[in-house]
Amino acid sequence: MKWETVIGLEVHTQLTTQSKIFSGSSTAFGAAPNTQASAVDIALPGVLPVLNKGAIERAIKFGLAIGATVNRVNVFDRKNYFYPDLPKGYQISQLAKPIVEHGALAIQVDGVEKTIRLTRAHLEEDAGKSLHEDFHGMTGIDLNRAGTPLLEIVSEPDMRSAKEAVAYAKALHNLVTWIGICDGNMQEGSFRVDANVSVRPVGQQEFGTRREIKNLNSFRFLEQAIDYEVRWQIEQIEDGHAIQQATVLFDPDSGETRMMRSKEEAHDYRYFPDPDLLPVKLDEALIEEMRAELPELPQQKAARYQQDYGLSAYDAGLLTQSLAQANYFEATLDALGADVAGAKLAANWMSGELASALNKAELDFAQSPIAPASLADLLKRIADNTLSNKLAKEVFAAMWAGEGEADAVIEARGLKQMSDSGAIEKIVDDVLAANPKSVEEFRAGKDKAFNALVGQVMKASRGKANPAQVNDILKRKLAG
Repeated sequence: MKWETVIGLEVHTQLTTQSKIFSGSSTAFGAAPNTQASAVDIALPGVLPVLNKGAIERAIKFGLAIGATVNRVNVFDRKNYFYPDLPKGYQISQLAKPIVEHGALAIQVDGVEKTIRLTRAHLEEDAGKSLHEDFHGMTGIDLNRAGTPLLEIVSEPDMRSAKEAVAYAKALHNLVTWIGICDGNMQEGSFRVDANVSVRPVGQQEFGTRREIKNLNSFRFLEQAIDYEVRWQIEQIEDGHAIQQATVLFDPDSGETRMMRSKEEAHDYRYFPDPDLLPVKLDEALIEEMRAELPELPQQKAARYQQDYGLSAYDAGLLTQSLAQANYFEATLDALGADVAGAKLAANWMSGELASALNKAELDFAQSPIAPASLADLLKRIADNTLSNKLAKEVFAAMWAGEGEADAVIEARGLKQMSDSGAIEKIVDDVLAANPKSVEEFRAGKDKAFNALVGQVMKASRGKANPAQVNDILKRKLAG
């Protein structure tokens, strides 16, 4: 039997407010345990929550960015459950009337675009953190995170593979960091993914029983966890076992999921509107103010790059993977004074040499040791035939190592490309005289022999001969 995977994601994005959603406590990461937990956060008797307007504004921006409905009236509810890191015994969240509903996000997988629908995005407070490893036989509770503002973004079950789920999570991560509502730091818990995974026979309309994989904090773990869970569920069903709805955790060391608890249904939480918080009523002026603050969005920018610079959809997509990358590209173009050809050259180098070097150094484009203006200077030397592509890579490596700007490296290493046709012709003559067998093979119709001769000329010129001139002169000589 062939199986189809069905995946929906719930993503908790920590909003970039300086204070918590219902108190004035700091949201800064890394403070000593329980030093950023106010009377509201630890639920002392008689305290009342006060809503942070900044959290509302960020949620509105997200709703506008995905083309969603921003509900003009939305309500906070109490989600009741007991856990040691939840001092109140309930979490303030939104159920019946969330701030954002519907909307969509486009993803690219293997060159094919797919639209993932969003169900909702609702505001809520984070819980504290249980520390199991730091105490022998006991659990410590750190309430610094309690009350941190979250926007929980829930997708429809529209994804059909781990690869699609990762593409969606990356697109969402790009969007929330791009519009400035989340810093996206997955190691610090600012962007956490829960994956709801089920399988069903191909052609069946009814969904299978899902299991929820909690708190995935890297795209690699997300893919590994889903792939394992899908294999496990299929094996269970094919062995005659029924899948039980459950919450599971992914163990990166074993590469396996393990059950955390049987899944509680929503009605077990006994939701009801929070009596301490009035309904939130949004006016049109605030919504239009947030719309005006939105930057050009990734898909809009990618479309503009295709139209203005003739870039492929693939290249435009790479350049808009992050706001830092797009900003680097545009700063490079400004320094280059680029036309269409210059833009394509910049795109190729950014997605090639520069991206490779940044990945190895675990840096992003905002941290690049080579500034956009410096890369532009290097590209100018390729455009004016001072450097061949091969020599340009050598110059780039020297620039990356801190040896100076492009022109200084070219001068110091004597790397200027040879464009003197007389000098190149002399080298060609010497190579032809020294390689009569390759000449005969070319004239006998073996095209590989021509490439071998080009290689010999480039070697004799120590890589400095202009490749286009080498090709032209060789063709003329061999035709004679």
